[in-house]
Amino acid sequence: MERHRNAPSADEGQSIDAQVMARICWAYFKEGQTQEAIALRMGLTRKRVNRVLNEARASGFVQITINSPVGAYVELEVRLTEAYDLRRAIVVPTPEDADDLRPVVGAAAGQYVSSQLGQGATLGISWGGTINAAAQNVIRRQQMDNTVVLMCGGLARSTRINPYDNAALFARMLDATCYYMTAPLHAETAELRDALVRSEPVRSVLEMARHVDMALLSATDLSPQSKMLEYGVISEAACQSLRDAGAAGDICGHYLDADGRLVDHPLAARTINPALEDLRAIPELILAAGGLQKVSIIRGAIRAGLVHVLITDEATAVALL
Repeated sequence: MERHRNAPSADEGQSIDAQVMARICWAYFKEGQTQEAIALRMGLTRKRVNRVLNEARASGFVQITINSPVGAYVELEVRLTEAYDLRRAIVVPTPEDADDLRPVVGAAAGQYVSSQLGQGATLGISWGGTINAAAQNVIRRQQMDNTVVLMCGGLARSTRINPYDNAALFARMLDATCYYMTAPLHAETAELRDALVRSEPVRSVLEMARHVDMALLSATDLSPQSKMLEYGVISEAACQSLRDAGAAGDICGHYLDADGRLVDHPLAARTINPALEDLRAIPELILAAGGLQKVSIIRGAIRAGLVHVLITDEATAVALL
């Protein structure tokens, strides 16, 4: 929020009209226009626009206040960490329109990966819209010798949640070598799944998944609003069948109940993914998930030993506590 005071005196022998300064500051801080666009619009040089903005900040003509309840989030993070024995929790604001939290939670996940993925490290990813949002928010880097491993199968069509697209996006942003699981997310039969897992291309990537340094996971719920239903990943009948079997959702293809127990279901036998014990052995497991419909599966993932770092939103954090 910007509060205008009296205009400062000018330097360089040129006076700066308070109204002109106000117009420049409004266009830059409130409307988000570039300095070049402002200069063109007002018939000034870009250098002069830049000088006006610098003086406005330095003199107090413009004061920028960040309205963020950081203290509340820190308290939630500490409480989550203690309640669930996590290494770290990151809580972001719940937007006013909470129908789709994936962009907000994913942005925080991308920033976390950027800050924590070291040189030469391997990143494993699962699937989902939150993973896509995370990839879009990773800070570009070059020549860091990173590797991206897709730890699940793919989908036949391209969407925001397509595992192949998400892995490719991460690889581009990280300038990394990428390894795909060249198999579907769900095989048609359990026998075909076993045959694919025995094949060299799939077996080698599953072996790589056992040795990643960091894994970014998302949680899929089984509510009527589930993205698995929206994108046709599973049928409504299969979703209901999973709920009837006690499943709260899935983490990297593992269907869990709210207490973290694996749910025995025919779909699980057709899913191509790393074994649960292999996931648990990964040094850093990051779960990025938000939304009240995901509270049960987030809690189940933590209790299953699949979360070291939780990234979620405020409303979900409160519900978890």
